[in-house]
Amino acid sequence: MTSPVVRVAPETGFREIVTLLTEYDITGVPVVDGEGRPLGVISEADLLRTLAAQDDPGSLLPAPESAGAGAGGAVTAADLMTTQPVCTTPDTSVVAAARLMSRHGLKRLPVLDEDGRVIAMVSRGDLLRVFLREDRVIRREIVEEVLGRIEGVSPAEIGVEVDQGRVVLSGTVPEPHLVSIVLNLCRSVDGVVSVTDRLDTGGTPAPVG
Repeated sequence: MTSPVVRVAPETGFREIVTLLTEYDITGVPVVDGEGRPLGVISEADLLRTLAAQDDPGSLLPAPESAGAGAGGAVTAADLMTTQPVCTTPDTSVVAAARLMSRHGLKRLPVLDEDGRVIAMVSRGDLLRVFLREDRVIRREIVEEVLGRIEGVSPAEIGVEVDQGRVVLSGTVPEPHLVSIVLNLCRSVDGVVSVTDRLDTGGTPAPVG
């Protein structure tokens, strides 16, 4: 996620918003109140709709509807923004954030602190960058942080191989119900693309025939 976040007030004008997007090379900004709480979000698409609605005598196409100008004819953030923004929190997983974006057709989410104030923005690019984590870093997190906190599982008895984010687990866990726990927690690690299960559950299988 990007922090500190570039944000605007409801009264911020159209040109100033365009300048901020250009200066910081971003595609959207949250609109916040005086306490830093989100009122809406403005994207490049919102700005383009306003531009497309301008008079163009040489065009054969009718102008689309756009946000109405405020007092004095000025177009402000309050006129342009998409209200009731979908937001997330710092402890939201990458998977959950991606599902939010997909479900609502969004490219970015404001990140709120425990008081509901905007502290960052997370974009599609931010989510995809986690898949650039090095394999050795992913493996270390699985071995030291994931497997080590599952009661009844010994990290020393589980083999962990990581190749371009693809994880292969082998070895032994003491109880069958622990297999799904191990797999789900490994899948939740940032940068993991897939998890292959080659785990045994301890007991010696009965002979066949």
